[in-house]
Amino acid sequence: MAEEDLILDWTPSLPEARMLLGFSGWMNGGEVSTGTITHLEESLGAKPFGRIDPDSFYIYHFPGPMELAAHFRPHARIEEGLVTDFEEPENEFFCAEEQRLILFRGKEPNMHWDAYAECLFNVAERANVSEIYFIGSVGGLVPHTREPVFWTSMSGEEQRDALVEAGFSPTNYEGPASFSTYLMTQARKRGMRMASCVCAIPSYVDGRNVKCIEAVTRKVAGLMDMPLDLSGLEAETEEFLSGLDKAVMANEKFAEKVKQLEQFYDEEVGLQPGDDLQDWFERQNLQSD
Repeated sequence: MAEEDLILDWTPSLPEARMLLGFSGWMNGGEVSTGTITHLEESLGAKPFGRIDPDSFYIYHFPGPMELAAHFRPHARIEEGLVTDFEEPENEFFCAEEQRLILFRGKEPNMHWDAYAECLFNVAERANVSEIYFIGSVGGLVPHTREPVFWTSMSGEEQRDALVEAGFSPTNYEGPASFSTYLMTQARKRGMRMASCVCAIPSYVDGRNVKCIEAVTRKVAGLMDMPLDLSGLEAETEEFLSGLDKAVMANEKFAEKVKQLEQFYDEEVGLQPGDDLQDWFERQNLQSD
């Protein structure tokens, strides 16, 4: 199945290349996973060179109430009776040759994980990729006034020291698996190095979180020793935080909750991916809404 699902216009061949993966879906809070890939694609002038056909990997019809089925169906736009847009999942590869970098932005597959993974590893092998990194984010006990908290998991023990030195804490977790975790098990079988770079971001901030996109971009660029001009992201972050600060200060009760989160963060209480913000508020005798 995988061979016909992978569509390549041309094949990059880079010395000691790196690959960055971003997926919409489970670990894309604040659009940090896909947003980081999009920023790098645009800022580095990365060229598209291939895609994964979506037909084999997604459930478009899921029996049940409309609220549930809506999560699976493609997005459509109809204006004045005219169908103007029909969006299927996009899974695209980009190449930034100067940086020896392959970028992938896609949607976590609903099914046939093995065939989808085969497409990714096929490109990695053709492009001489030596390291693969997944970028992700989850809502956590982090105020917007502080830096995100970073964790990692990895395919091999030999990667640990470099990841810890770059500021990533090894994850302790047991529960439902992400697609990126599955990819790491497959990378290990193939003798390839892969790691996840996951950050905890403020759970109470809706939509695209540009501050966290900047923080992850900076962190991953440092890990790969890849110089980047982040001035555009920095300016966007400053504007984003200014608006967010005004919104918080306009609500006295919520401003107090943010102060509580700051105290929690500054005391360096251990955090892990998936720590529940609601539970923490309740332990502090606060309401989260």
